[in-house]
Amino acid sequence: MQRLVQDAWALVGPQNNWHVGDVAWQTTQHVGREPEWRRQLWEEDGRVVAYGWLRLPGTLDWQVDPRRPELVDDVLAWFEGEAQGETLEASTIAHDAAGIESLRARGYEEMHDEPWYAFLERALDDVPEPEPPDGYTLRTVGDGDLEARVAVHRAAFHPSRVTTESYANVMRTWPYRADLDCVAEAPDGSFAAYTLCWYDDENRVGELEPVGTHPDHRRRGLARSVNLDALRRLRAAGAERAIVLCRGDDEYPAASLLYESVGFRQHSRSVTFGKRV
Repeated sequence: MQRLVQDAWALVGPQNNWHVGDVAWQTTQHVGREPEWRRQLWEEDGRVVAYGWLRLPGTLDWQVDPRRPELVDDVLAWFEGEAQGETLEASTIAHDAAGIESLRARGYEEMHDEPWYAFLERALDDVPEPEPPDGYTLRTVGDGDLEARVAVHRAAFHPSRVTTESYANVMRTWPYRADLDCVAEAPDGSFAAYTLCWYDDENRVGELEPVGTHPDHRRRGLARSVNLDALRRLRAAGAERAIVLCRGDDEYPAASLLYESVGFRQHSRSVTFGKRV
């Protein structure tokens, strides 16, 4: 699945819906989710040219080779045969004309009232120096930091299903790199904020996923500082640009404002389609 995502990125760049880090993070961030999933691969000549990922009861993620847009219909047909819900939902990026055409042809309609996500991107040729608050230190995850790293994530996204077991799985999954798992350490030695970077070295693009700040340390500029530190580390690793996906609708404006403050600019958005069966 990651190989297909990389190949698609090489062809269409940020117009692709996914990054290799998305597949790694979504697969490993929680333990025991497999019974909630159905995944199907389409292969030709030993390589994956499409996949469907059903999240029961009726939500679909997918990726197809941009040179094989006709496979979207095959993925949707499989999805409809496997889903168990009365309402089916599938989202894609607004640039995906072939995907949107296939969805509409099969009777899906755009769900205008659903939350939507902004796709943002920035080049890494000029990244300002971060300025963390006094007493805070920017660094990356090291030996012995697993429990502290999990604690700050769980606090930022309470309630969270991330555990030390699941995050250990994340850390064992390509392309995770500890030197790109960036944290802000508080004066008491705990972690106050973090940015996890995933680096696709073939396409020289990094992704920030996820980003969070402990509630006790918010409104101090820590998220901005740790994001800038992450971007500088990505650039040092060889990345030429970075992307991030975040809520873009009016109900949750804080995330897009944060990323825009460190130079990201929206280039597209998600579109969700649904139908009753």
